[in-house]
Amino acid sequence: MHDLIATTALGAAAPCVDHHGPISLTEEPGFALASIAARRGGERTTVLAIRRMIGPTAPKAGHWAGGRIIAFWTGPDQWMLEAPYDSEEFLFERAIKEVKGKASVTEQTGAWCRFDLRGTDLAAVMERLCPINMATFIAGSATRTSIDHLGCFVLCRAEDHISILGPRSCAAALHHSLLTAIRAAF
Repeated sequence: MHDLIATTALGAAAPCVDHHGPISLTEEPGFALASIAARRGGERTTVLAIRRMIGPTAPKAGHWAGGRIIAFWTGPDQWMLEAPYDSEEFLFERAIKEVKGKASVTEQTGAWCRFDLRGTDLAAVMERLCPINMATFIAGSATRTSIDHLGCFVLCRAEDHISILGPRSCAAALHHSLLTAIRAAF
């Protein structure tokens, strides 16, 4: 029998936490992810399925919504679901049941890494990383952008809390870019 040990996207047993100036950067491995894309004719059913899972209706372009389970818009009739892994390990299976064959659901948990920035003046960091207009990027906002040539999702959870999801295969490069921007800003 194998003795497998889970590691984070950065290859450690515990999540990496960095502090510099007023900013903390935390690797957040404890989330399940699933993408949902409505099939032709299944748009309404898909939106209703997302509503049953997150509470509010499926978010529009540029936004995220929800509570314990959230959804953020990724394209026309497409969303990503995110939930704490401990309580929603089977998020993918649950989404498949909810959409009743009217949407394509893909397990995404192992494909993405997540880093959370917390602190004051996050705009000073983000403006060094990507072309997001931080004056209008408020709690509830979500977008897809490029950070150091990596396709990433950025969610504003609160004025002092931003989450960045990037390709897990490039976690070390994304972490380095984030740390460099933090050090340049402060």
